[in-house]
Amino acid sequence: MYPVPVAGVRELLVTSGSTMAAVEVARQMSEGARNLSLSGHVGFDSMPDQLVNKSVCQGFCFNILCVGETGLGKSTLMDTLFNTRFEGDPAAHNQPGVHIKSNNYELQESNVRLKLSIVNSVGFGDQINKEESYKSIVEFIDAQFEAYLQEELKIKRTLHNYHDSRIHVCLYFIAPTGHSLKSLDLVTMKKLDSKAHLPFAVVGSTEEIKIGNKMMKARQYPWGTVQVENENHCDFVKLREMLIRVNMEDLREQTHARHYELYRRCKLEEMGFKDTDPDNKPFSLQETYEAKRNEFLGELQKKEEEMRQMFVMRVKEKESELKEAEKELHDKFDRLKKLHQDEKKKLEDKKKSLDDEINAFKQRKTAAELLQSQAQQSGSQQTLKRDKERKN
Repeated sequence: MYPVPVAGVRELLVTSGSTMAAVEVARQMSEGARNLSLSGHVGFDSMPDQLVNKSVCQGFCFNILCVGETGLGKSTLMDTLFNTRFEGDPAAHNQPGVHIKSNNYELQESNVRLKLSIVNSVGFGDQINKEESYKSIVEFIDAQFEAYLQEELKIKRTLHNYHDSRIHVCLYFIAPTGHSLKSLDLVTMKKLDSKAHLPFAVVGSTEEIKIGNKMMKARQYPWGTVQVENENHCDFVKLREMLIRVNMEDLREQTHARHYELYRRCKLEEMGFKDTDPDNKPFSLQETYEAKRNEFLGELQKKEEEMRQMFVMRVKEKESELKEAEKELHDKFDRLKKLHQDEKKKLEDKKKSLDDEINAFKQRKTAAELLQSQAQQSGSQQTLKRDKERKN
């Protein structure tokens, strides 16, 4: 099979406009590639050097999550691993719950710059009820995956300068009780297994103790001294070799290729996106989008109809309530009107009765005054008569 000409690819893409056709053409081009020998130096053998220069210029980022109970030496081990002293306040044992604290640092070794994030699970294992101690940690890891996924799904992405906060490795600190693992450790490690790479912490120390004629980093115990960088005493050197000097880039790549891809796949499947249809045929993103869009529009139309019916029902209920209230107001108005009419009639009756009494009183008064006047006239006449009789 020979490679498909570029013009043929362009024509196919333009005329068909089918994503499936484009995928098939790309597959044919990949399978039909021929091996050719060069007759002279071209220069693309400098690609690794270009990548190195680009990476050095951009710098690297590495994010470490430290999980363990308070006081197990998480900060000390970080200081020992990177041969520096990171600033930080010691955590108390009376935390009401587990919360995540992230500190960012800029480190440089030779001409290589490293953006280091150290994430601590403050208060882990300090509560009486430890059943949900792991939830804050898992939610934090998922939140970093979600933030990266949202940046990926943007139309205008800026992944080239995006600060990647995804956890690349989780150091799990186990209390040296001498007994078996606690149920909290087993549950938490099981929950974190699919979220991040999980190595176990070892002895660390920032203090130097004179052993023989040399000053060495070590921890002093009642039963003896543990030299941190002595492979016969502990595995600190192996941990640092594995974590930083050998596998740091592999941990970064595996975080993206394994843990993030698992999260991304599950999240997109929850959203309804998939690679194949029920017949196991390739399913393009455009078809998935159209299917989800139609499904969304159908659900939206259904919800709009439900809201419309609910609105009509509410309006009818409100109209019924208003009519009932209006009827009650009319009844109340009629009662008040009748009461007013009754009171008015009573007042009118009282007024009439008073008017009658006043008229009767006036008549009696007039009669009395008339009688009094007549009596006075009669008395005057009799007096005049007696006076005349005396004179005669």
